[in-house]
Amino acid sequence: MISIDGSEGEGGGQMVRNACALSLITGEPFHMTNIRAKRSKPGLMRQHATAVEAARQISGSVCDGIHVGTTELTFRPGKISPGEYHFSIGNAGSTGLVLQTILMPLIFADGPSKLVLEGGTHAMGAPPFEFLERCYLPLINQMGPKVSARLIRHGFYPRGGGRIEVEIEPAPLRPIACLDRGALVDVACEAHFSALSFDVARRLRGRVQAALPAWPESAFSVRELPPDQGPGVILMLTARYAHVTELVSGFGQLGVPAEQLGKVAAARMQGYQDAIAFAGPHLADQLILPFVLAGRGQFTTVKPSQHLLTAMDLAARFTGRRFSLTDHEGGAHLVSVGP
Repeated sequence: MISIDGSEGEGGGQMVRNACALSLITGEPFHMTNIRAKRSKPGLMRQHATAVEAARQISGSVCDGIHVGTTELTFRPGKISPGEYHFSIGNAGSTGLVLQTILMPLIFADGPSKLVLEGGTHAMGAPPFEFLERCYLPLINQMGPKVSARLIRHGFYPRGGGRIEVEIEPAPLRPIACLDRGALVDVACEAHFSALSFDVARRLRGRVQAALPAWPESAFSVRELPPDQGPGVILMLTARYAHVTELVSGFGQLGVPAEQLGKVAAARMQGYQDAIAFAGPHLADQLILPFVLAGRGQFTTVKPSQHLLTAMDLAARFTGRRFSLTDHEGGAHLVSVGP
């Protein structure tokens, strides 16, 4: 059994999610202590408990300690079973992070699956639905499987209530190299809001326009959602290149001016566009599982985050594969995985 100290590395929920996925695929059981020890509220939150329970349900695994607040659990993997599954987090916990826990295992199943996930779709601490749809899943589909996702209803913090539907057609993962983002195709700035004043979205748009003057007027849009899907607001900046799409998001928070939210998001997008690396920081984290499970591959990224380093270390422990991280041209960093 693999022993994992959840306080190591980035010390967050990613370790739980990735450990469950890797355990199901490799057949290696694990015991984790000090779960989310570096967070303000250690232990499993609702979304983490739902993710572990989802991993258990799709496989008949045995897991001790699945409850909110637990800091220790033991997971003994069963056999992955394709099928139709419905998981509800019960609050604004991220549906996307629950999906990341069970997506790779279901890609390794012996038949197609359909998922309904309910909870948060646009909340702090996790990529919004559009990041999965535009940035992550297209690369997974390049590797062989066919995964499609639909946003049925937005779910903002703290209300939640969002819903996404996902269809998965398994196929062997084939290695790919992601070194060049290609030419810029288009850009977009979207502000989606619900049960708030239109002025909030207008100020967000205005601040981004001032910070990114090269972006054309046609790139900016505002969308008001039905009031029963809020209150909430999200800013999404998308840069689509020939070979990859990057999405930077900002979530409305009480006490944080819209202008500040727009300024930070625009600066992050400008930083990515000024670099030449293929993957932004969040996409880089999420490429570790498919790349290690494909057996080999390469991608370039911006400055490596602690999330990325922790994901690499955990994947190596379960699979025995080796990662290398080296400096690359133009200030990028090259992540390689091999036998």
